[in-house]
Amino acid sequence: MNYIIFDLEFNQYFPSTTDSNQHEISNTNNSMEPKAASTVIHCPFEIIQIGAIKLDSNFETITSFNRFVKPTLYPKISPFITSLTGITTAQLQPEELFPIVNEAFCEFIGTGEVIFCVWGSNDIKELFRNATYHQLSLKPLPRAYINIQPYVSLHFGLPIKKPLRLQYSVEALGLPVTSAFHDALVDASYTAEIFKKLYQPSILPVIYDPSPVVINRPRQVKKVVDFEALLKQFEKMYAREMTAEEQTIIKLAYQMGKTNQFIKIPK
Repeated sequence: MNYIIFDLEFNQYFPSTTDSNQHEISNTNNSMEPKAASTVIHCPFEIIQIGAIKLDSNFETITSFNRFVKPTLYPKISPFITSLTGITTAQLQPEELFPIVNEAFCEFIGTGEVIFCVWGSNDIKELFRNATYHQLSLKPLPRAYINIQPYVSLHFGLPIKKPLRLQYSVEALGLPVTSAFHDALVDASYTAEIFKKLYQPSILPVIYDPSPVVINRPRQVKKVVDFEALLKQFEKMYAREMTAEEQTIIKLAYQMGKTNQFIKIPK
């Protein structure tokens, strides 16, 4: 049995840096023709780097994987992503497209019993979503995975609903910080070290279901303030009619309160 500890870096849609039209694909693999509305796959995060560490059952490193991806959904890397990861638009131009890199990653994963390990469930979700978007086979991707992030919270006696950042966890566990964070291979390496340090037989994988979840939310009823009733309540409280100026102030105060800009959090 092998463990694949992987990490992803993404680009995403920012109105100031990319075209507002999102690319959608047709039933022809890798075609950029528009899809029918009923078969459109929304892909808000485009993978631009895959980094991974392969461990054997004894947690010994077998090999590693590090590939960048030339983006096609959002071709321009946002300034925020560049500042976070150091990845630039120019840097990715000579790289292969996602289907090619994904094929190489699947070869790296190999066959047999394999368990994915991730820092947070978002990476495995986006890996399957990007593969689905490009209409690639999902069979080579393991469904069994371990989300290491909540086990760190449990280790420190903290609620798992408030996940810890990778950098904080590395430093809190006393692991050596040898490289800058927010690089897919570096983050995968740190995650692997955390996994080896905290692993217990009770940590078991769960099965990821890539099927889209359809949530039928009830239609929200638009709420409108009855200002006439509000003003009558003020008049009742003060036992007199509100002047036109007072009515304007009351309405304005209500609208300003809705902005939450005057909320004060007690220390």
